[in-house]
Amino acid sequence: MSKRAVVVVDLQNDYWPSGKWPLAGIQEAAANAAKVIEKARSDGDTVIHVRHEFPNPDAPFFVPGTEGVEINRAVRPTEGEPVIVKNHPNSFQQTGLKRMLDEMGIEEVVVIGAMSHMCIAATGRAAADFGYNTVVVHDACATRDIEFNGVAVPAAHVHAASMSALAFAYGKVVGTSEYVSQ
Repeated sequence: MSKRAVVVVDLQNDYWPSGKWPLAGIQEAAANAAKVIEKARSDGDTVIHVRHEFPNPDAPFFVPGTEGVEINRAVRPTEGEPVIVKNHPNSFQQTGLKRMLDEMGIEEVVVIGAMSHMCIAATGRAAADFGYNTVVVHDACATRDIEFNGVAVPAAHVHAASMSALAFAYGKVVGTSEYVSQ
């Protein structure tokens, strides 16, 4: 049995252009994520999908029971692939993800999805903190422009800063082409 799991984080409809919280480059990131998922399936690696739901029905996106909260068809789980529902940026926080990984004997966690600066960063850091060999496939992730203290930060800069921090201290950050050619 493979000791690698691909954790697909929050590739949900609200992040697409027609959704409530669209991300820059989400369709390209999802196409790359689909390649990573296909490789995992063909290699016999575990694929775990994580889906965010805000418990507040007045949330700006990912509202339970809406089409926006559903995993996008580009990366839809196949029968038997687990789907974990989370309410926090960190996919491990108050979910069964760690228990599931440990029960399967997983040693390497590959993280793909959205948003780079939030749930990908939190999940990647937590995976490393828990002692898993951590890989983030940077072009299978997406984010959006953000603003802090009056400074607008373009999505490309947000993504680069997030990936550079993960690569510096938390794990390996690679592109889809490199990952699928292994």
